[in-house]
Amino acid sequence: MRSPSIGRRARPAYPVLLLVAALAAGCAPGDRPTSTPGNSWQGPSAPATGAQPTEPAGPTASAAPPTPSPSPIRTDLLHVFPVRAGNVDYHPTHSAYPGTDIFADCGEPVVAVTDGVILEVSRVDRFSRRGPLGPYNGGLSVSLLGDDGVRYYGSHLSAIAAGVDAGVRVRAGQQVGKVGRTGNANNVCHLHFGLSPKCTGHDDWWIRRGVVWPAKYLDSWRKRGNRAPAAEVTAWQRRHGCPKAPSGSAAAG
Repeated sequence: MRSPSIGRRARPAYPVLLLVAALAAGCAPGDRPTSTPGNSWQGPSAPATGAQPTEPAGPTASAAPPTPSPSPIRTDLLHVFPVRAGNVDYHPTHSAYPGTDIFADCGEPVVAVTDGVILEVSRVDRFSRRGPLGPYNGGLSVSLLGDDGVRYYGSHLSAIAAGVDAGVRVRAGQQVGKVGRTGNANNVCHLHFGLSPKCTGHDDWWIRRGVVWPAKYLDSWRKRGNRAPAAEVTAWQRRHGCPKAPSGSAAAG
């Protein structure tokens, strides 16, 4: 019998030796050296097939936009008493909810308490004792969003000043209407006055009519002081948010 190796040409052993050397160096077959700092080796370009393009760095999908810082409460604004009259009075409390009724003769000027923009104006008295109770209790009314973020509301007016419309900017002391007895004023000339956050800015009569007691601020403004309600109104909204409408209310406002 002939030996299997007889008549065959022996294959060189160097491919096996190279493979063993590569594995001993920690490289898998097909790996090639990579460039490291201080290594000037430049290898051949990778084949087109299987190459992964490098994308430019950018924000990740989970990145959230920065949260804006809350606007600082302005306490430098001028505040004035809302009725410009010599014979005027008001109660420190109010029935059912925080607010104040300021009593003065019908026709006395009602003015903007501070600088701001008109939010709502009601020039028609839609109040009816048959209902609904609440939405139209104020009769003729004006609400002002002050530059301090507080909504100042005055109702039961006998007239609204010309040019006072939603979106119009007014200044502290500018006349916006006249004291009256429209709406659910019970035939008594007075201004219902309320302080509240903006919330929706319209149609939220249960908030607009007042959420914090105004008397201490009225006391200050009547003496030409400048006590600001912004901090208290802001704190109230942080605690309560903007509540939904109650089922009904017969209270003035």
